[in-house]
Amino acid sequence: MRQIPVDTSGAVVMVAKSPQVKVRDRRTGEIATDADSGAKLMTVDVMFAANEEVEILSITVPEPGISGELAMGTPVALTGLIARPWENDFNGQKRHGIAFRAVAVTSLADAAAGPKAA
Repeated sequence: MRQIPVDTSGAVVMVAKSPQVKVRDRRTGEIATDADSGAKLMTVDVMFAANEEVEILSITVPEPGISGELAMGTPVALTGLIARPWENDFNGQKRHGIAFRAVAVTSLADAAAGPKAA
């Protein structure tokens, strides 16, 4: 499936909703895992502001890729962000969209605060 790299260098990205465990099957409660590493997958909703437009994106990231305190409003960096178009049939209806995935979501709050005095 086609993966499109997303350039975040000109964007302001902040946490809109703290990380949540991604559920693979809502009926059984099965947790989604990364196919390569087996790590638990998380979703982080972020406010993505670029080109005078703001969107809320839901980013899937392996749990080890989440670093720092990711509370609402925290500025973050998105490492290895890709967009993947998807399409499926559900009860006879075609559905489609774009899924976003990152290697890591890192808090920039600590970096902005600078070193702490001893």
